[in-house]
Amino acid sequence: MTVLVAGVDEAGRGPLAGPVVAAAVILDPERPIDGLADSKKLSERSRCILEGEILDRALCWAVAEASVEEIDRYNILQASLLAMRRAVLALEVMPGLVKVDGNHCPELPMPAEAVIGGDRSIDAISAASILAKQARDRILLRLHDEWPQYHFDRHKGYPTRLHYEMLRLHGACPHHRRSFRPVQAVLDRDD
Repeated sequence: MTVLVAGVDEAGRGPLAGPVVAAAVILDPERPIDGLADSKKLSERSRCILEGEILDRALCWAVAEASVEEIDRYNILQASLLAMRRAVLALEVMPGLVKVDGNHCPELPMPAEAVIGGDRSIDAISAASILAKQARDRILLRLHDEWPQYHFDRHKGYPTRLHYEMLRLHGACPHHRRSFRPVQAVLDRDD
């Protein structure tokens, strides 16, 4: 019997705002998907097309997140692992093996292995990378609707020149990660 393998990746470790989002995907070997790659290497249009194919063809998939509060409470690595664990445990079918992009694995009830560069070399991890990135981008677009002055639609919470400028101008909103140094510097300034 073939062991079902779930690929797992996250999006949003580096940003100053918004949750960290993880996805877990078990691909169907009978329904391969061409063009899977690390989400960071794909255009927004390609990610959108591939997301639809993954959602349609994968045996199962799940997306989960860890909140800004959890990031600030535990640290970004632990919050990322928490989101990954939530994604795997939310799968409708439990895998026999989990392959995680990077060098850390979440605590899981099944075997797991960390694969550095897995989002470039393992299709299931590439698929997870795409789902996580797409889900997180949608969250940041919703945050932009709520907090347009920060331009989350343009930088998706990442530490860009524009984001730093808006932080300096407007201070931090509730979706900023207070444990991250640039946000902390703004909060210290405003005290």
